Amino acid sequence: MNNKRQIRKDHHFIVAVLSILIFSSMTVVNGFTNTVNGQTNATQTNSSDTNSTNVTGLVNTQDIPLQKVQVGDIDMAYKMFGKGDPILLISPAQADMNYWEPSLRGTLSANHTVIVFDNRGVGNTSTGIKPFSIQQFANDTAGLLDALKIQKADVLGYSLGSFIAQQLAVTHPDKVNRLVLIATTCGGEESIPPSPEPQKRVIDVINRIANDTPVTSQEVKALLSDGLGSGWLILHPDFLENITIPDAKDLFPSITPDNNLKQFKAALDWEASNWNGVCDELRKISIPTLIITGTDDIIPTQNALIIAGKIPGAWLVQIKDAGHAIPIQYPAEVAEILNTFLSTTSPNN
Repeated sequence: MNNKRQIRKDHHFIVAVLSILIFSSMTVVNGFTNTVNGQTNATQTNSSDTNSTNVTGLVNTQDIPLQKVQVGDIDMAYKMFGKGDPILLISPAQADMNYWEPSLRGTLSANHTVIVFDNRGVGNTSTGIKPFSIQQFANDTAGLLDALKIQKADVLGYSLGSFIAQQLAVTHPDKVNRLVLIATTCGGEESIPPSPEPQKRVIDVINRIANDTPVTSQEVKALLSDGLGSGWLILHPDFLENITIPDAKDLFPSITPDNNLKQFKAALDWEASNWNGVCDELRKISIPTLIITGTDDIIPTQNALIIAGKIPGAWLVQIKDAGHAIPIQYPAEVAEILNTFLSTTSPNN
């Protein structure tokens, strides 16, 4: 029985890490800058505690009834739980509403009504007829709040979700109370691009899964290494050797040439051509903002510094030895940081 639980835990961990790589490893920008302007308040934390079972109040969203609401041209799936002022969680690319780490959901739901949802074309939300773009995703998110008759909410975006959250705060500022960005960049020419190598590995694996071509466990481990970062793997030297690696096709069972692969390629297109970033517009944001980055993130940490330098009064936290999978690697630390930010800042009403 313990072995079965470990296999399920391993499978969830792998899927969670790999799902964020679907988008985060893509080259977001064409430009490069070595300078960072503005003042930042940087706090660095170093912890190797990754045991989320030490955190109480786990929330399993699988037990919460799924609801749907019409938002423009799509039927958007969502779930709500907890009590208090609303906080909206915007998921990474290809990840559905159940992606979020259970202890993090539990922490937030203690004092907030948490709203999780499936983005356009993901999970139980329909694809619709409008082209995929970060601006469209932001409009969908604003439409969800309208449909739920929620005037304003705190907004937390992770990876791709953090891009959407920034766009939402810029184009729909009346919808956002406070803003939390995890593993992020503001895009455009001011941002610093990630290495192209992880992107190549992800594209190769996705194509091979879609075409029913074998993928080795070592290749899956290479993708995991990209998401976890070298520092975390040094702290956990036996992790990749001991973790159970399912067949690649079982990690992404819905990938076929006709659905997820098509969406993935569409994401490459609109990411490269339809989003010029919001770096130039971030100074318009006057609400309390928290930025969390890992020192080993695929998205270079300098991007978090750029954003913090542009948003007046922004909080910046760097977690030492965290990769792009920050909430999965350090759920207790992230939960504590969020608690501190949300309990000590006041929304600008």
